[in-house]
Amino acid sequence: MKIVFLLLAVASLAQAQTRARDLGIPLDGTTGRLNAITDVAGVEIGHTTLISGSGRLVAGRGPVRTGVTAILPRGRAGSDTVFAAWFTLNGNGEMTGTTWMEESGMLEGPVLITNTHSVGVARDAVVDWMVKTGRSPLFALPVVAETFDGALNDDKGFHVKPEHVFAALDSARGGAVQEGAVGGGTGMICHGFKGGIGTASRKLTDNTGGFTVGVLVQCNYGARRLLRVAGAPVGEEIADLRLCYETNELPTRAWLRGIPNCSATRTPAATPREENLEGLGSIIIVVATDAPLLPHQLKRVATRASLGVGRMGGLGENSSGDIFMAFSTANSSAAADTGIAAVRMLPNDRMNPIFEATVQATEEAILNAMLAARTMVGVDGLRVSAMPHDRLLAALRKYGRLGAGAKK
Repeated sequence: MKIVFLLLAVASLAQAQTRARDLGIPLDGTTGRLNAITDVAGVEIGHTTLISGSGRLVAGRGPVRTGVTAILPRGRAGSDTVFAAWFTLNGNGEMTGTTWMEESGMLEGPVLITNTHSVGVARDAVVDWMVKTGRSPLFALPVVAETFDGALNDDKGFHVKPEHVFAALDSARGGAVQEGAVGGGTGMICHGFKGGIGTASRKLTDNTGGFTVGVLVQCNYGARRLLRVAGAPVGEEIADLRLCYETNELPTRAWLRGIPNCSATRTPAATPREENLEGLGSIIIVVATDAPLLPHQLKRVATRASLGVGRMGGLGENSSGDIFMAFSTANSSAAADTGIAAVRMLPNDRMNPIFEATVQATEEAILNAMLAARTMVGVDGLRVSAMPHDRLLAALRKYGRLGAGAKK
């Protein structure tokens, strides 16, 4: 019952989430119907969100601010095997199953995203789920990726359990995607604001193939001062609202000592401690498309997601795990052992629109994650503020980046 309650609670929050285009922020490209990775037919997303407790850290008990997100390339009802590839911009992170993906060119099951210390349990649970649902091949090497939520969450408490992974997989659906502090993104921080899960899509014109590209991100990376939105230096304009503690007690984790109290008078500039923390996060990006791309082409697509991160102000910092993958739902029978397989392939000379769509959707998905997230207080009373929509719009207006249709 607890899991069901959490899922329903998140669903009700999702109904009120704000997205970039709701605010009139000018972004390039034409979106799919839902502006989500689920615009790629067959793709389904599920979340389990775990939020409990408050106050000081009690290892193994909380506070808990974590979860797991599941991406099913062909949904729960279809075969999951798709052509796929991966790319790492900076490797201080984990995405299991990538060596076989690289070797075979295939993704043979769901993709899970969670917190750093829950990769093992999520991997084991998805193997169990594949066996119990009749999806397991002779052996399974599932893809599970992570970002670190240890600032807000009892990250060493191992709160993600097999039943939470099953719940995310079994609840996966098409349609609108919950964004912000949900699923694997529950405890994440992005450019110094509350981060989490975000998604976006692009629909190519008929002249460029009419294909759809969808992106889902779990964003937990980046320095505030580098944040840019629609080309405007938003991080410089909203330099305050930094990490702070709602209590005067000494934090239980030494690596977070030096973050000030929320009531303390301070300059907008980051403290030395915050400067050191800003490169510790990571971002996982999953790109889906219905364009008939082969694995070597999907590698090129996954690489282009880096440019979307760069447009937002990400640098692939030394301590950031920036790991991306791309898959294609075309060529549905290519993995079947039926003899010589005939596959379709988009010519390389026609891939530029796919690259452009990937960059655009990545940029917007990151922004949507921050706009949907709400201020969160976690372990030891650490507060991470949501991006203030009014001040974001004011910054964009200052730099002439808003049109007449933008909100006031």
